Amino acid sequence: RSPQVKAFVTQDIPLYHNLEMKHLPGADPELVLLSHRYKELERIPLSDMTREEINQLLQELGFYRKETPDAPVPEEFQFAPAKPLPSLPPPQASTDSKTPPKSDKGEHPDL
Repeated sequence: RSPQVKAFVTQDIPLYHNLEMKHLPGADPELVLLSHRYKELERIPLSDMTREEINQLLQELGFYRKETPDAPVPEEFQFAPAKPLPSLPPPQASTDSKTPPKSDKGEHPDL
C-alpha cells in the first residue's frame, strides 16, 4: 500500500467534511462517491495517486477541507460536495405541467 495514500488517510481525511474512511482488509484504496441517498455514483482507485493528487481531486469534486479536524463547517458547505437540491422545479417546468390538466378539464367536462 502506498505511503502517500496512508498519509492521506491518517492526516487528511479528518480534515474533510462528509468524507468517511471504511477500512476493507486486502482491498485497494478507492474513493467511492455516493449520492445523498447513498446510491453509488462512481469509484476512483487511489493506489497510484500521490497524497497531493488525492487532495486536489477531492477539492475539484467539491469536498470542503477544514483547517483543523474540529473546525466548524460553514453552513453553505454542510452538504458539500452535494450540489444544493432545487426546492422547486424551474418556473417553465411547473407551468408546463399545470397547463395540460387545465386544458384537459376544458376538453372533457364529464371528468
